[in-house]
Amino acid sequence: MENSETKVTVALGYTLNVGNFQSLRIDLGIEDSRREGENIAEAFERVYEFVESKLTEKVKEASSEISQ
Repeated sequence: MENSETKVTVALGYTLNVGNFQSLRIDLGIEDSRREGENIAEAFERVYEFVESKLTEKVKEASSEISQ
């Protein structure tokens, strides 16, 4: 199953309660190829960490914009 053409896809989402019975949904996903020297688990962790950090960044941005 592992070869240089192996793709790893990670998608995460977060629903932010903005009050007054309203919410904002933020979804972020990415697909990347397994890099030379990586196994599938390592590629997944790399991509997951990237998506998780970007989603956290975007949720913080949205939260601060809503707070203003």
